[in-house]
Amino acid sequence: MLVIGKDLRYLDSYKETVGADYMGKRGIRYVITDSWEAGSQNWTDDMIAQFKKRRGYDPLPWMPVLTGQVVESAEASDKFLWDFRKTIADLTADEHYGQVEASLKERGMGHYGESHESGRAFIADGMEVKKLDDIPMSAMWTQVPGVNAEQYGYNADDRESASVAHIYGQNLAAAESLTAAASPWAWSPATLKPTADQELLNGINRFVIHESAHQPLVGKAPGLTLGPFGQWFNRNETWAEQAGVWVNYLARSSYLLQQGRFAADVIYFYGEDSNLTAIFGDKSPDVPTGYGFDYINADGLIHELSVADGQITTKSGINYRLLALDPYSKHMSLPVLRAIHKLVEQGAVVAGEKPTDTPSLADDAAEFKKLNDELFGDGTGMHTVGKGKVYAGQNAEAVLKALSVAPDFDHTKPESDTRILFVHRKLADGDIYFLDNRNDRDEKVDASFRVTGKAPELWYAETGKSEPASYNIADGRTTVPLHFEPWGTLFVVFRKATKATSRTLPKVVETQLATVDGSWNVSFQPGRGAPASIRLDKLASWSDNADTGVKYFSGTGTYPTTIQAPADWFKPGASLWIDLGGVKNLAEVTVNGKSLGIVWHAPYRVDATNALKPGANEVTIKVTNAWVNRLIGDQQPDATTKYTFADVKPYKANSPLLPSGLLGPVYLYSLATQ
Repeated sequence: MLVIGKDLRYLDSYKETVGADYMGKRGIRYVITDSWEAGSQNWTDDMIAQFKKRRGYDPLPWMPVLTGQVVESAEASDKFLWDFRKTIADLTADEHYGQVEASLKERGMGHYGESHESGRAFIADGMEVKKLDDIPMSAMWTQVPGVNAEQYGYNADDRESASVAHIYGQNLAAAESLTAAASPWAWSPATLKPTADQELLNGINRFVIHESAHQPLVGKAPGLTLGPFGQWFNRNETWAEQAGVWVNYLARSSYLLQQGRFAADVIYFYGEDSNLTAIFGDKSPDVPTGYGFDYINADGLIHELSVADGQITTKSGINYRLLALDPYSKHMSLPVLRAIHKLVEQGAVVAGEKPTDTPSLADDAAEFKKLNDELFGDGTGMHTVGKGKVYAGQNAEAVLKALSVAPDFDHTKPESDTRILFVHRKLADGDIYFLDNRNDRDEKVDASFRVTGKAPELWYAETGKSEPASYNIADGRTTVPLHFEPWGTLFVVFRKATKATSRTLPKVVETQLATVDGSWNVSFQPGRGAPASIRLDKLASWSDNADTGVKYFSGTGTYPTTIQAPADWFKPGASLWIDLGGVKNLAEVTVNGKSLGIVWHAPYRVDATNALKPGANEVTIKVTNAWVNRLIGDQQPDATTKYTFADVKPYKANSPLLPSGLLGPVYLYSLATQ
């Protein structure tokens, strides 16, 4: 817990160091509180008085329960324990997180605040503590490069923060992002992207990258670390000079997902018995595919929700069609039951199992039974109370179908495991959908949106470019044919009104023109142990080279070549592209002295239309790999020169090398409409 005297002096030490003018409105403007790692705190000096104040009865007769004794009955003892945990949770929120927030406000500063991430002991409610933050924050860790399994606990932590931002009105939801405990210095934008995209899907719209260790040493790389933790995002990264395209992708995606308001159909109450990352540590909540949702806790239900025009609405202006109750809510406190009863009377629709009892000794059992029976009857069927309805014993999917609420987003499935996920933001005059292909393969789908009367556009966060899309409007929906790259994302934006019910754009045909075969000269960044240049008979990974300087090289290698372009390649309306094939890990392409940009994920393609000319064309491809191979090279028994410096040594002489360089095949193709 926060010790006010000592901990606030810690904050003031910054003011003494930088001066009052550089703490608050400028200079040090925010403080981040990282994840709760203090274990299960269970006592404080005025615990008895706080318990009496918050629960309304004296805990002293019940204290033997804390030693494992039964007082009155097992049921009564369990209820006392729930009241005790609830008091701890309230104090954690108010006296720790609340005090941090208040102390920062006194100094004109803002607060980014995490709760407990995933898998950590925390006797409190994550939403309850995050509601106090200026910017609620969560965490999403990476796994190992190329592995992107579902991480349910981190998904829950992210969506918890996003739900707080939506319900309590902060709008911005941040995350400690891309934290790594495996594969030091092996990450690239391509392998980080699926994790970052999952954060966006969870509702995160501000990345706080973990981490960037200070690098005071000049000429010593990769340098200092936060022990074994990364993702080592600092000036010593091999691809630091090429990182702009990656940062731009994150920034554009975040900006678009900060616009308007989050759009969802379901608000999901997970109960009062545990916190989100524990309940959903190994599964997703029971919300059907195609519907957006937010979580809601007891505080939000009691204080933040009302009903307008038959929809549940927050003070921040977000509307929901349905309140869904998780099975964990079957032990429901009387204040929550009262709040649900009030919402239903106002016109809310509720789906879920009938609560079995109140978990608190402080609650009136008779009032609980009366309200519970009015809302849920015998626990089955549909019950009308006031203007609203309760579908007792039914899940969200069945009730949404009964209400004729079609999915907000849907898509065809060319393969059984085709999986395109979405986030929807509602603008004053339009809609933004972020779509993400969660497979490592191309996907072509027909995407269906619950939008009419507006023509869709495709926006690409990698480039900042947009283009019109084909569409068909029918039965209250707009269908758009879409193509996704492996792990690809795009935004579908509806902002331009249209009276046309369909639009079909000309089909684009790809025609391969030539393959760049033969040998390649490759020059290497100096000071990393490689020869100045080598000649390759054909493209291959540097790690497969017989020359140990090339085999263990980390940095940038340059591939110059000349491409002869016949005049018949240059046709009106056609664009010319260069495809690099395999790249490990990033590449910058220059044609006739003109940079065509940096490519950082598959497919590694650049538009060369405005740079190529008939005849000879000078093409340069600069490829940057990861630090791993050079670190392994420096561990070889016969290594007489060490080219790297790091304060940890995660790799051994026999650690596997990573594929590196330009792998190809390199070819040219044209795109033209039919």
